[in-house]
Amino acid sequence: MAHKIINGVQVPLTAEEISAIQAQEAEWKAGAYDRSMADLRQKRDSLLKATDHFALSDNTLSDEIKAYRQALRDITEGLTTKDEVEAVVFPTKP
Repeated sequence: MAHKIINGVQVPLTAEEISAIQAQEAEWKAGAYDRSMADLRQKRDSLLKATDHFALSDNTLSDEIKAYRQALRDITEGLTTKDEVEAVVFPTKP
């Protein structure tokens, strides 16, 4: 049974409090995929940014850098679950 502490005393949670906690936990769990995708995109964007200088107008991109940048852009395609997102392996920078 779940409890809360009031003035140093353990008090059982009410049914309403338990329902509220369960709703919060369900909402948190439902957002796991979105949080994982946001983390993945942030990491991907950081890696892309680190190679932006190769794409300046006065530079010619090597085929390896082009392929690396495209692989980074494509990394989120087809991912439908949190486990798939967390299993992503980033390509190696040439």
